[in-house]
Amino acid sequence: MAVVTPADIGDPGLFTPNSVTWQMHCDPMMWVAGIRALYLQALHPRAVRGVIQNSDFRQDAWGRLRRTANFVGTTTYGTTEAAERAGARVRKIHSMLTATDPDTAERYGVDEPALLLWVHCAEIDSYLHVLRRSGFPLTDAQADRYIAEHRVGARLVGLEPEAVPASRAELAAYFEKVRPELAAGPEARVVDDFLLRPPTHPLLVPARELLWRRVAHLAYAALPPYAHELYGRPAPAPAVVTRRLRVTGRVLRSVPARVRWQLPPKHVLRAVARLGPDARPAPYKLGR
Repeated sequence: MAVVTPADIGDPGLFTPNSVTWQMHCDPMMWVAGIRALYLQALHPRAVRGVIQNSDFRQDAWGRLRRTANFVGTTTYGTTEAAERAGARVRKIHSMLTATDPDTAERYGVDEPALLLWVHCAEIDSYLHVLRRSGFPLTDAQADRYIAEHRVGARLVGLEPEAVPASRAELAAYFEKVRPELAAGPEARVVDDFLLRPPTHPLLVPARELLWRRVAHLAYAALPPYAHELYGRPAPAPAVVTRRLRVTGRVLRSVPARVRWQLPPKHVLRAVARLGPDARPAPYKLGR
């Protein structure tokens, strides 16, 4: 169990155990949702260019995935101070990075509000879409509440909360507005290639082919139809995708939470140690 300091005890963090976010973000289908988010984010040429040009994505992609997961865990289950500190670190890094448009030679900051908003909305849409479609019990009102809660997360990365969608209707309107800007350019192909064939030790290649590719294909299949069209690769019929998501959700959720929560960096266990056993996240608490 993680060490809890006296200053930490009682601090519910930015979201608190009463939030939809608190109950959702410990669900194992978040990993599938995170891969879907990467596929979707890569379709914005200016946004994905900032990633490719400022990181050794193909060599350190696993590290990037872990850092993103750690950020989500810290901001969801960490103390207020830890969440604010994580946000400040992200904002500082982004403020120092730029990207160049190869067609126009324009140089721009990766912390442009429009790019931050795209990354934020692609993540929130993916988390919500995959979890609901895989059987996580969430009403429409709770889904709207989840989206509104993440104006807090948007603030942490440098966005004005009032400029961020706060409901399913506003999120859908945002995607409709931004769709003309999307394309599967060269950088998106790099992300697609990595997600299908991530670098791994030769001895682990069979496991990658057996397990990882299935997860990546499922995440890709869960994308909206316009994303499939842009990538130029078909997906199974929606009913088939939904069935596969539900089966995967049942399998992953059959692993006891106390086992899943032992995986580093143990964000949930730290939160429970800080706040007490009543803080344990669980879907049934949403109905309270």
